[in-house]
Amino acid sequence: MDEKEKMQSGVLYDANNDYTLFKDRIRCKSLCHKYNNLPPEKIQKRKKLLKKIIGKTKENFWIEQSFWCDYGYNIELGENFYANHNFVVLDPGKVTFGDNVFIGPNCSFYTAQHPLDVETRNRGLEYAFSITVGDNVWFGGNVTVLPGVTIGSNTVIGAGSVVTKDIPSGVLAAGNPCRVIREITEADKNKFERQKP
Repeated sequence: MDEKEKMQSGVLYDANNDYTLFKDRIRCKSLCHKYNNLPPEKIQKRKKLLKKIIGKTKENFWIEQSFWCDYGYNIELGENFYANHNFVVLDPGKVTFGDNVFIGPNCSFYTAQHPLDVETRNRGLEYAFSITVGDNVWFGGNVTVLPGVTIGSNTVIGAGSVVTKDIPSGVLAAGNPCRVIREITEADKNKFERQKP
């Protein structure tokens, strides 16, 4: 396996000294830089550039500036995806977002993991574990999602959370480390129904 194949397989790979991966990162960072420096009103140019950066998108998606990622080609966005300002995705591993995912400002998704052993780490070796997000998930501001995490559909992750482990579907979860607070119920829907004029 070459270093890119190792990276995408979740085994130790050389992130710092492999020329192909270095080139891929520079290409991606250059595109992100261009995207972040486009005037906000240049909607079509921004969307076209996002399609060059991101590996797979559906028709309706939007990412506010600024946006940074490592490779881009390991990111997959579902339909009706929205990310607010300062969205960061470290994507040596696959990062998959389902449909109707809404991400608050200053949120980060990290698939990269560094060895605890200092000698291995100092050789530039690391590994990456995929992140998977289901449909209809809302992330409050300043959420960090760590490597290898799966978040189920119809879930809300509260602001400021650090998600270190899998979160099931249909729950409100928050905290550092993030944990399930309670299930989201019909009463949550009815609360807003009662407020209609």
